[in-house]
Amino acid sequence: MRIAVLSDIHANLPALDAVIADAGDVDAVWHLGDVVGYGPDPDGVVERLQSIGAVGVRGNHDAAACGGSEIDWFNPDARRAMEWTRATIGSATATWLGELPERSTLNGFELVHGSPRKPIWEYVTSSGVALENLALLTAPVCLHGHTHVPVAWVEAGGRVELVRAARGSHLELGGRRALVNPGSVGQPRDGDPDASYAIVDPEAGVVSWRRVAYDVAAVQAAMRAAGLPASLSARLPLGL
Repeated sequence: MRIAVLSDIHANLPALDAVIADAGDVDAVWHLGDVVGYGPDPDGVVERLQSIGAVGVRGNHDAAACGGSEIDWFNPDARRAMEWTRATIGSATATWLGELPERSTLNGFELVHGSPRKPIWEYVTSSGVALENLALLTAPVCLHGHTHVPVAWVEAGGRVELVRAARGSHLELGGRRALVNPGSVGQPRDGDPDASYAIVDPEAGVVSWRRVAYDVAAVQAAMRAAGLPASLSARLPLGL
């Protein structure tokens, strides 16, 4: 069984399409939130996810797009982009985003955007935070995003091992509890501009991270045409 796990697409349709093509024939597509925000094509991304039967959870940008108070915590450029998103999305997109749950459990995996403890907001960026969240898991493995960095935090003898996911790397879960982040499809922040995602094989207990190039310049042009903040398009080719 092969499941494509995507997170932080951020309204970047060329990146999403590149990932879908690269993943090929999969049994399911799961997304971990922040489907919209920052990018220029929120309706197109939601339509594409619907067309392939993707299921998943809500991120802080998704909640903000539906009118949530999450926008009050955004930095100025993220807020400007979200105000544009709110004014741009169609009613079908807003309804789809509004119906996303904060957490879900599928095939023995827990899905959240941020963390098991705070599914919308918490960033898992340290071993201490990871260890506290591992203790709260309702399933052996939690798939999460939010940081835009592909990593895994794996329980090892009462401690936490950080697995930095290089391009093409694999992780054998071996029945261990873990927090697994596929990285960001639409706005990677690990110094690599290529779209990042993961393939999960629940039966084999293996996670594989993949990267795929997409037309960054086309997305930048669309962002400029929409009047989105220049800083958000400038970071795309840097992967920052």
